[in-house]
Amino acid sequence: MTDKTTLKNLRHRSSVYDSMVKSPNRAMLRATGMDDTSFEQPIVGVISTWAENTPCNMHLHDLGKIAKQGVKDSGAWPVQFGTITVADGIAMGTQGMRFSLTSRDIIADSIEAAMGGHNVDAFVAIGGCDKNMPGSMIAIANMDIPAIFAYGGTIAPGHLNGKDIDLVSVFEGVGHWNHGDMTADEVKELECNACPGPGGCGGMYTANTMATAIEVMGMSLPGSSSHPAESADKKADIEAAGRAVVKMLELGIKPSDILTREAFEDAITVTMALGGSTNSTLHLLAIAHAANVELTLDDFNEIQAKVPHLADLKPSGQYVFQDLYNVGGVPAVMRYLLANGFLHGDRMTCTGKTVAENLADFADLTPGQKVILPLENPKREDGPLIILHGNLAPDGAVAKVSGVKVRRHVGPAKVFDSEEEAIEAVLNDDVVDGDVVVVRFVGPKGGPGMPEMLSLSSIIVGKGQGESVALLTDGRFSGGTYGLVVGHIAPEAQDGGPIAYLRNGDMVTIDQDTKELSFAITEAELAKRQAETELPPLYARGVLGKYAHTVSSASKGAVTDFWKPEETGKK
Repeated sequence: MTDKTTLKNLRHRSSVYDSMVKSPNRAMLRATGMDDTSFEQPIVGVISTWAENTPCNMHLHDLGKIAKQGVKDSGAWPVQFGTITVADGIAMGTQGMRFSLTSRDIIADSIEAAMGGHNVDAFVAIGGCDKNMPGSMIAIANMDIPAIFAYGGTIAPGHLNGKDIDLVSVFEGVGHWNHGDMTADEVKELECNACPGPGGCGGMYTANTMATAIEVMGMSLPGSSSHPAESADKKADIEAAGRAVVKMLELGIKPSDILTREAFEDAITVTMALGGSTNSTLHLLAIAHAANVELTLDDFNEIQAKVPHLADLKPSGQYVFQDLYNVGGVPAVMRYLLANGFLHGDRMTCTGKTVAENLADFADLTPGQKVILPLENPKREDGPLIILHGNLAPDGAVAKVSGVKVRRHVGPAKVFDSEEEAIEAVLNDDVVDGDVVVVRFVGPKGGPGMPEMLSLSSIIVGKGQGESVALLTDGRFSGGTYGLVVGHIAPEAQDGGPIAYLRNGDMVTIDQDTKELSFAITEAELAKRQAETELPPLYARGVLGKYAHTVSSASKGAVTDFWKPEETGKK
């Protein structure tokens, strides 16, 4: 336990309680349980994205109580807060998906407002779904006071007919049903068995990708990202997070000491090795922006060329994240990569130790395990996340090519201005092998909110067209998506990007070797189409209107505070 005299001296806003002028504040706080002794302690916020409507988050309030105990046992005063969540798996395929990415920045803003408005000295943020984690990290970087992120943990796999299944199995089941390969009753069986309890979606999807990246950066305790939601290890790491954040306060360690350029490089490295979500590009760019660290899409390509894909994890592999936990978890993967020169071992982390010092306390991968392949025999010689450029994506686009055998696809565009129209065309068999399905005006501004296309991509895979039909969008894909898909096309259609002027029948080229995304058009024809096309107005009201009018390009992380340097006087 930290010495209480030391902690009293660490209150960076102690004058709030020391001055008689603030006596009314103390009067209100006494009603919450504080007294003369606790007024001298640092206040540590414990904020979670708890909600009853999603397995990803339904257990986080109870985990918050455990974190509070860790804070209290370390001599500080814990205060639990709550903020929102939007569950992607529940919103998927509905208008609710417009609020998913939007919620990331609402979460960030609300954490910053709650922690700043209540003068906390440090805080623990607990999240369990895709946008919770980057939202928490954006707030942590902006606040730059001692803070730790704690992951609610991965869900256990569902089981059916002797096989592990998960949420993506259900999405793909709809495609199998449409193709005649599965009955409605069989899809119902998938639905009833896919999600057995609490936790984030179980493959190397966005939740587990971002939890891993945050741990690698050093902002979560070692092992936290791979501990299952219902494990004793998860309860232990949550309690330890409460103690560790008080230790950070004692040592004077701030997020800016941890979130360095090298930390982001390592996060991208492990994301490549594990075959993480395309959404990691958006979120790591956004966190780097908040942390004042220079990071661009091109940095992903530089690391992609050097880091092999090692993990046989869903969606393109056969194992789930709990299987990785069973063979050593993320720390064992990091030990392997560090030993082979892929990571920066001398970086500071939230424990007060370096990456290398942290990993010294963990074991190597279990001998004989099959979840992580050896460097000599990887799933792919380079990383599975690639950034494409060309006249269809001048500012870049993101593709996840793990498990995709097609190196180059050239085909005619079939263009839709909504996911619903595209789904209808696929279900009606209007999309044939060789086509390039394009869904546009669904970017950060155009959506607004950059919805994911997991329903559409899963139906295409379920119909057996995962590699014969390409899918392009200025929107996003779920971390559970795989197949011949390209998202985050920038500039987006709403901003007058070239995708706005694509027409049915235009020949589109996707090449993962040359990293090209282009369409066959002359400059004169493009200029003609630009002149005769009227772009739709931006969404005007409410939270989606605010978002549409403030959000930056996907190539900049789709952040809502991307001001020009000359407007702020700083970079």
